[in-house]
Amino acid sequence: MYKKFVITLVSLLLLSFNAIAASDGELMLSENEKPKKIKDCFEKLNRATFSFNQGLDKAIIKPIAKGYRKLPDPIQKGTSNAVKNLSTLITIPNNVLQGDIKTAAINTGRLIINTTIGVLGFVDVANKMGFPKYVKEDYGQTLGAWGVGPGCYVVLPVLGPSTIRDTAGSFVNVLGGDPWYNASTHGNNEYLSEGLYLTSKALSGIEFRANNIDSIDNLQKNSLDFYASVKSLYLQDRENKIENQTRGSIEVIYKNEEDWEEIDSQ
Repeated sequence: MYKKFVITLVSLLLLSFNAIAASDGELMLSENEKPKKIKDCFEKLNRATFSFNQGLDKAIIKPIAKGYRKLPDPIQKGTSNAVKNLSTLITIPNNVLQGDIKTAAINTGRLIINTTIGVLGFVDVANKMGFPKYVKEDYGQTLGAWGVGPGCYVVLPVLGPSTIRDTAGSFVNVLGGDPWYNASTHGNNEYLSEGLYLTSKALSGIEFRANNIDSIDNLQKNSLDFYASVKSLYLQDRENKIENQTRGSIEVIYKNEEDWEEIDSQ
């Protein structure tokens, strides 16, 4: 029981910065790319929660991410590929729910190839075979695609930035049965273990935080209001992903002083 609690806690902590952005794109800030106005109905509470999360990041998440960066590149790359491969188990049902059957079929083929030939996804064989670029989908995006509005902006303890809609989407996995658990392994009816599920979530968080240590530090250093900057990044990222824009995924990249001034002005 204690071991499960520790694994769950660390997994959640490491996922907090995943809510800011994904690590497979680039954000170019400009006036015409501001996210739609979303009310910050709980700003005082959100700011308090944001400060709490920052303390957790400083004490736990960032040190672990720094250690991860010291691992050999092949291990980091293989881990990244394996986590991305497992994430298709969330993406595929959302492709179907959004009516994108073609992409669901492509991602199913990607999952099969990388899980078998790619040794459980550690080698991205599908990419080498010329498969289209992989784009993650989740239940919050599906709700948005169905026309559900974002609702108020919220900052969740440990989990970080979200909206009422995205928070509801996150609970679909819990209430509806997470596809990660329903995946067949070795061609039979075995389920992915809870430990593997949580480990995959944790590794995803580690990878993102490790890839963006300097970028996030620069964002914090150069933002007049770090809370507002993170909120702007998150909301723009979610808006772009829901609209399936080409640059829908964000990588937090420091460019120059004007970038952060522009975020703060939103």
